[in-house]
Amino acid sequence: MIEKERKFKVKSNKFICLSHKVINIKQGYLSKGNNLTIRIRISDEKAYLCIKGPSSKSGISRFEFEKEISLIEGNKLLKLCLPRIIFKKRYLIEYKKQLLEIDVFQDFLKGLIIAEIELNSESQKVSLPDWIGEEVTGIKSFYNSQLSKLTDSEVDDLIRLY
Repeated sequence: MIEKERKFKVKSNKFICLSHKVINIKQGYLSKGNNLTIRIRISDEKAYLCIKGPSSKSGISRFEFEKEISLIEGNKLLKLCLPRIIFKKRYLIEYKKQLLEIDVFQDFLKGLIIAEIELNSESQKVSLPDWIGEEVTGIKSFYNSQLSKLTDSEVDDLIRLY
């Protein structure tokens, strides 16, 4: 399957009251290279194994294979992950017939808030609320797999610079 999405920084927390669902997520990486990433994610009480390929030139599209696995398997695999597990709350918001997923990062990534919108095609037009900020689609430092490698000072720089 080809995943198509755009990512944006979020300027304010106005979105919280608009959310119809909040999901607690923890995720880790078994492998992360330039061309392939293998992730374990636990979303509330479900676990998933995900394999992602390299991004397209635009950064919008990439191969993604995701399969639900048992929670027991997910927790065991999470223990094998590379250091720095990502913890975040995902807020789901319907905005002008589009689903926005707002990730509020916690722990060592606290202060970072990223919005994602899934697309049907790379050329799909999107409507964004005023609390959405700068687009970060295709900027590799905003990929979760890259975020998990950052030191505390690099996280501070990322939040401050973008």
